[in-house]
Amino acid sequence: MAIAKAERLMNLALCLMNTRRPVSKRELRASIEAYHEIGSDEAFNRMFERDKDDLRELGMVIETVESLDGEIGYLARRDRNRLPEIALDAEEAAALSLAAKVWQQARFAEAASGALQKLRAAGVPFHDEGDDDEGVREPSGHSALEPRIPTPEPAFEPLMVATRERRPVAFDYRKANAVRPEPRQVEPWALECWRGHWYLAGWDRDRTAVRVFRLSRITGRVRTRGGAFTTEVPDHVDVRATVASWAGEGATATARIRLRRDSGYPLRARAVETLPVDADWDELEIPYGHGLDAWLVEFGPDVVVLGPDELRADVVDRLRAVAKG
Repeated sequence: MAIAKAERLMNLALCLMNTRRPVSKRELRASIEAYHEIGSDEAFNRMFERDKDDLRELGMVIETVESLDGEIGYLARRDRNRLPEIALDAEEAAALSLAAKVWQQARFAEAASGALQKLRAAGVPFHDEGDDDEGVREPSGHSALEPRIPTPEPAFEPLMVATRERRPVAFDYRKANAVRPEPRQVEPWALECWRGHWYLAGWDRDRTAVRVFRLSRITGRVRTRGGAFTTEVPDHVDVRATVASWAGEGATATARIRLRRDSGYPLRARAVETLPVDADWDELEIPYGHGLDAWLVEFGPDVVVLGPDELRADVVDRLRAVAKG
């Protein structure tokens, strides 16, 4: 049915654009084969009005002209339905090429590849070398090293659609070191890839606060919910800054931990200061921000929190929760 409608709309658009005079509904009905199957005039009029509205919603400019004898005709002038010339510099073309890479592992791969083919035909500076399996080529003048943005998480596609359509979602989410996932109801705002992982930022309805979710920790199916958002979406959602703050990056406070020798290299890489204690332990000063307790728990018995007291208490609580199962 979808293919039949698309073909009918295409034929209607071609009829309206390939005539120099307004065409009446009667003439259009006789010219377009899909309209021949419509039995009653009333059914045809309803379908024609829907088709005409659909074409206008897609951006087509259709004029309505009344002839001297009172008959209504329709016309889509080519000069009013022509896109402006596409002019992209090398950096803009590179950005479009990289954006198309996002869809290579989703069902939008064919559409993304087709879009780049159209840009290439319009004169955008892409070359023919370095084709990948999907037919997406990198812009000319750029390195043969091709950046990739993987989207392996099953939650990516439904969340991307829900974010675009502003539809609330529900899913089960397992926090770091949690024994079992918890149900979440979220108004999705934006998706962003940061340090090899995809994150969703949005409004957590149950916690009535902004939250960031790592897609790899979403379990099961993402379910869309009816109704509108209950909170206003910010003009700009900086997912990366939010993730960084929850990871403790850019924090003004610091924490002191004891770390077992030859372990915890990610912690050592971020340490402000490192002092040897004995043959088995080092003492580190590290940035302290939201989510640091969850990160420290991941290192298990190799980390001992010295301070501040609230961080030590949070880590102990998490470890006890894991021990209880």
